[in-house]
Amino acid sequence: MWRAVASNALTLLVVALFLLGGLILWGQGQYSNAGPLSEPICLRVERGSNMARVSRDLEAQGAVTSAMIFRMGADYEDRAQDLKAGSFLVPPGASMADIVDDITGGGESTCGTDVVYRIGVTRLTVQVRELDPATGQFAELASFTPGEGEVPEAYGEKKAEVGTRFRIALAEGVTSWQVVESLKQIDLLEGDIAEVPAEGALAPDSYEVTRGATRASVIDRMAASQADRIARVWDNRRDGLPIETPEEMLILASIIEKETSLAEERGRVASVFVNRLNQGMRLQTDPTVIYGVTEGRGTLGRGLRQSELRRETPWNTYVIAGLPPTPIANPGLASLEAAVNPDDTDFIFFVADGTGGHAFAVTLDEHNRNVARWRQIEAEREAQQPAAND
Repeated sequence: MWRAVASNALTLLVVALFLLGGLILWGQGQYSNAGPLSEPICLRVERGSNMARVSRDLEAQGAVTSAMIFRMGADYEDRAQDLKAGSFLVPPGASMADIVDDITGGGESTCGTDVVYRIGVTRLTVQVRELDPATGQFAELASFTPGEGEVPEAYGEKKAEVGTRFRIALAEGVTSWQVVESLKQIDLLEGDIAEVPAEGALAPDSYEVTRGATRASVIDRMAASQADRIARVWDNRRDGLPIETPEEMLILASIIEKETSLAEERGRVASVFVNRLNQGMRLQTDPTVIYGVTEGRGTLGRGLRQSELRRETPWNTYVIAGLPPTPIANPGLASLEAAVNPDDTDFIFFVADGTGGHAFAVTLDEHNRNVARWRQIEAEREAQQPAAND
């Protein structure tokens, strides 16, 4: 009898172990296989939250089949204590394992609110945006210029929200003084900047920042990036150029940057200045004259006067020969590359063509015809302005 009981118990134990093993395998499959989510969602993890609360939220949004299995998997991998606050994009079909990796990894938000501080050539603007997970596109919630009018409530709310990402977007052609003045207006940052960096020393780019970051650290990152770009581009320069040092490349690139915003024109604009330097001609470019007037402290806000075109300053290339002594702005990577790899042309003149680009010429006669067309376009625009204001 006891032998039969023992045999039955052993059989039950084997069956139980088999079922348990099957259950574990099933659970592992549920944890590792593609999840049920058909549309992306933005998972918000509040500061002080826990894996149990997150698992229930995921189950409620249809991202996981079982909150319990999600918690057990996170516990088994010893990841439950690594939960990070933020907003995380959960793509369609994401497995529980993938989601755990995202919310316990680097802690960088991948969706939700994005605050961008845009340092442009005329002003600093702040844009508050929200990512729509379904489309992958940002919808603007607010936009404003610091110091001009009231600050939108959305900015204060989103700035304090866990998971909000912050970026500083530095445009090409901004002067170092403008960068420093803009950073002073960004209330997310702390600390002072000891001095205005050398003109041209900062790399136009997008920089992710965090609350409490110092302004000096942002400047250091911009300067390190530009130094790296200068070194790389100079090493890949074309032979036979009329520039002899990385600093001269930087000066020429800054002039190219201020003369055109069209990517397809940079090489041609660069060729004009290289041809002029090779022929011993003065560069005669208005942006250098403007820099001589403003010295990079803001924009001129009006047209150049004839007296300013004749005035001798270190940067007035209508008066001085060759390159000015310093850059006139912070050029982007494309302008640096154009300075040392210009198009192969015979152009030595260019003027605005009324479309946002320029008309290029080899001879003075051709250039004068282009100038005459531009003057006509200017006159027609001025004649239309009163009618437009009526």
